[in-house]
Amino acid sequence: MLLAIAAGTTQAQQPASPPLPAQPPSSPVQSAPVAAASASSAVPGTAPANDAKQAKPPSSRDRQRAVKLYLAASKLFDKAQFEEALKRYRQASSLDPSNSDYSLAVQVALSHTVTALIQTAAKDRTRGDDASARAALAHALQLDPKNPQVAEHLYELGDDSVRNLTKPLYEQSTNNVAAAEELVHTTGAHTFHLRIGQRQMIQQVFKAYGLEVTLDDSVRSAPVRLDVDDASFEQAMRILSLLTNTFYVPLDEHRVVVALDNRDNRQRFTRQQLETVYLPGLSSTELNEVSNLARNVFEAQQAVADQSAGTLTIRASEQTINAFDATMRDLLDGRNQVLLDVRMVQLSKTSGRTTGAQLPQQVTAFNAFAEEQSILNANQSLVQQIISSGLASPGDTLAILGILLASGQVSSSVFSNGVALFGNGLTLSGLSPGPATVNINLNSSDTRELDRMQLRLGEDETGTLRSGTRYPIITSSYSSVGASGVNIPGLSGAGNSGGLSSLLSSANSAQSTIPQIQYEDLGLTLKATPKVLRSGDVALTLDLKIDALAGSTINSVPVLNNRAYSGVVTVKEGAAVVVASELDKAESRAISGVPGFSEIPGLNNVTDVDTQKSYASLLIIITPHVVRGSRTAGHSPMMRVERNTQAH
Repeated sequence: MLLAIAAGTTQAQQPASPPLPAQPPSSPVQSAPVAAASASSAVPGTAPANDAKQAKPPSSRDRQRAVKLYLAASKLFDKAQFEEALKRYRQASSLDPSNSDYSLAVQVALSHTVTALIQTAAKDRTRGDDASARAALAHALQLDPKNPQVAEHLYELGDDSVRNLTKPLYEQSTNNVAAAEELVHTTGAHTFHLRIGQRQMIQQVFKAYGLEVTLDDSVRSAPVRLDVDDASFEQAMRILSLLTNTFYVPLDEHRVVVALDNRDNRQRFTRQQLETVYLPGLSSTELNEVSNLARNVFEAQQAVADQSAGTLTIRASEQTINAFDATMRDLLDGRNQVLLDVRMVQLSKTSGRTTGAQLPQQVTAFNAFAEEQSILNANQSLVQQIISSGLASPGDTLAILGILLASGQVSSSVFSNGVALFGNGLTLSGLSPGPATVNINLNSSDTRELDRMQLRLGEDETGTLRSGTRYPIITSSYSSVGASGVNIPGLSGAGNSGGLSSLLSSANSAQSTIPQIQYEDLGLTLKATPKVLRSGDVALTLDLKIDALAGSTINSVPVLNNRAYSGVVTVKEGAAVVVASELDKAESRAISGVPGFSEIPGLNNVTDVDTQKSYASLLIIITPHVVRGSRTAGHSPMMRVERNTQAH
């Protein structure tokens, strides 16, 4: 009341925020983190900031009511009554929109309320009560229509309906030889006010519901007190178990046995079942892991794996076996199959071009008279035939020389390429240039190679793909040396026979070499391990290695070039990814011409130019396809396994 009076005395000044109570302690229900919103954020049941500025300021009476509602809501929040607190926070915010603390409190309470409803729905779903779970989620969606967590849990319920999971997984079991005994007790409610020993109390409570009880020696007779009104059979059994620390096992429809609740008695009295699980597709390591799963997770100590038959024999309670079977169904049926479409594209192109004119690079100078006399003296018989036939007169030297060159009987490198004469008489000389050629030549080769391979792998299964050749490499050699150290006549030597001595010496001088050869994989080696994510994408763990000859040797052993890549890439199903793109390019150019002239820019293309170009590229394209996707998107249903954690 003093707080309301203090708030009402500040009408003439700017309206002050009411004193805030201590921050509500965190409730047992874990809530999702909520981002702090500003005062201008829109909150259900509150007016926006712009409307609050334009609206009429709240009266003193409204502020007092808002403070009272805020304090009451904070007390409800401390008691984990989030929905009731949310209503009062909204009323306080509507009465005093100018106070940003009220709008923030609405958001915090709304988050806690929705989170509590989601957890309630999860518990109902675990028990197999889909109707209650759906009702809780619908109420949460009504409070916060844009909450993504509520929508996700609704999708999970829809998946359960599609898969026809009408009851929890731990209650789905295989066919049993005989069903468990079910008690037939009275359905009425009873009231108990007892203060006696534990053994007498247990007998009286069971007798009240029409059941006969047999007590084990482990049940103590310490005095206890029981006060309960209108309790059903289930409620009475739960209270009795907590008071006396006991449990009961049905013997038939009207009889039960009661013992102290510890591990030994659970193993003695709980009805056990024997089951053999056939797992022929698992390796010995995987079968041992399944056996350890049954012992450590499900506490089924009597679990024996048979490696030769591929079976697992487990002995445990019905509920434990059902939970183990559900887990194994999800593990075995949940392995996806991925088809990897691998394409290797190899392109190579080689081109050689020779263009331009090759000018004479040497000139021969000679004396014309001496060269003529040399040719005439070397061909006297032909000269006499030309003169006798009347083709030329005896003194016409140039005519005789021309006839000899034209007939082809005489070849002269000096006169074959043309002659430039200068001088006169005995000093008449000539110049003979070298040959000149014009080149227009093009050689081109184009090679394209496409290899397509497919790998079908299970999830987390590694596949290896190799493409190339196996190249032999001599690593060592063994040579047999002739026996020349010991000479024993008649044994290691030939004695007195000369023919045998020569034969033995030739055999000893001969050596046989035995090489040791190791084959190396040249080409591509690809190892891939796929994994299908819940989003539908495929994560590929790749290990790529390319080996090739380097073209050089060391001690007659070839040198290998190695290129490797290792990494993880995530792609969408059906999308291609290029994991290796290699490009080799070589280009050479040779110019042949006259020094100085061929080095002038613009004129070097006129001279002889020899250009050699080679290109080589390799593309490796991998496209994953999920051919068997047994896991649905989202979260799997929860399973419950009850355990006895009490000490002996």
